[in-house]
Amino acid sequence: MTTTHTESKASTNGNGHEPENPLNRLTAEQIEAIGKEFDELHEQVKADLGERDAAYIRGVISLQRRLALLGRVILLGSRFRAPWVIGAGTLGVAKILENMEIGHNVLHGQWDWMNDPVINSQTWDWDTASTSESWKHSHNYIHHTYTNIRGKDKDLGYEIMRIDPHQKWHPVYMLQPVYNLLLMAFFEWGVAFHDLDLDAVRAGEKSHKQVLQEVAGISGKMRNQVVKDYIAWPVLSGIVGVAIDAAMAAAKDRDLIRTGKKAKAKRKGKSLIGRARRKAPATSDSLIGRLVERRSFREPYKRTAWADFWANIIRNVWAHGIIFCGHFPDQTYTFSQEETEDESRGAAYVRQLIGAANIEGGPIFHVMSGNLGYQVEHHLYPDMPSTRYGEIAPKVREICTRYELPYNTGPLWQQWSMVMRTIARLGFPGGKPRPKPGPYQGELIIGSGEGPREGS
Repeated sequence: MTTTHTESKASTNGNGHEPENPLNRLTAEQIEAIGKEFDELHEQVKADLGERDAAYIRGVISLQRRLALLGRVILLGSRFRAPWVIGAGTLGVAKILENMEIGHNVLHGQWDWMNDPVINSQTWDWDTASTSESWKHSHNYIHHTYTNIRGKDKDLGYEIMRIDPHQKWHPVYMLQPVYNLLLMAFFEWGVAFHDLDLDAVRAGEKSHKQVLQEVAGISGKMRNQVVKDYIAWPVLSGIVGVAIDAAMAAAKDRDLIRTGKKAKAKRKGKSLIGRARRKAPATSDSLIGRLVERRSFREPYKRTAWADFWANIIRNVWAHGIIFCGHFPDQTYTFSQEETEDESRGAAYVRQLIGAANIEGGPIFHVMSGNLGYQVEHHLYPDMPSTRYGEIAPKVREICTRYELPYNTGPLWQQWSMVMRTIARLGFPGGKPRPKPGPYQGELIIGSGEGPREGS
């Protein structure tokens, strides 16, 4: 369904290019009323949380674990192309679910109300490079408190990219279209390094001891991922490969004996073991030793390791795309520290509202994105269970319509193309803020799955 916006005129902030902050068009009474409405919406959802929400997150966790196991089992046959592709894809999907809809949201405290001993922000750990504690400080506290405030929100370009024209240009930014590709592929490691916050160390706000503790934590996460993805499961694939080839070789030898052709085959040098010896002289007379040298172990080991590598790449590229599209399209506003001094609760809601952007899609897309297709709703209520974002989105749009506020949204291709254009353009000197959407004038319900669910 198509949504419509009007574009705001270039503002009159003195340079002729700066878009006007929509907050400036609101009265103090309106800002206070907006704060109360958003608070009430939060309390309404909080009071309605119950078994259907708990069943949802438990179901997603169960689905993710089954998909991960299925992908691993399929990859036991990774020496063949079809199992390699299907297994890598299935494992990649499982890693996306674990990272986006489960890990990210559990660590936000969205499910703490359940009082579950496992599914809560204090005990949960996830399959990514960042430690839970480091990420919660960098993301939950710094980013979600100071969203898009220049000089305070360290997620604004992740300190390595110029994604806002207010940022001072440096020649290194000319390379950002290139190293953005590397960031896509290895996003989890980029985020882990970013979470160390070395600027805080240089400023004396963070001790070297704390950094060393966090580095040790990241090293532990790295070790776990290496052991699981590049040693344990590939070794198992190698063992299965050896077992299969050993069974096939033994069966063929038995068949030769039964048919009386074994002696003839030996004379002609055509038996399976004879061929193996000519290709790679064995260092062991055992059948297993010869099979290992025939790559019965090495080939499935390497192919499974590569499949696991690509599953991690799939997860990283997807996470990078969803996060960048939710924060850096043309539509989003950034703010000076002066603008946000003595910020009221209502003003903070408006800042979160216009500092994020949604990505339109269907129910499967939203689950795979951790419901961060509703980035606007997530920034308004980071502790609200993600599955509720689609339900409250029409109400958020209705508030935007009444108060003539923007509601940033668009399809994935549009948001992604704007982000990539920004990264390419702002790698060079200059640049100015892109035109921003005016008051929201689109539909209140966009796509299926929005609005209250049955039983709510």
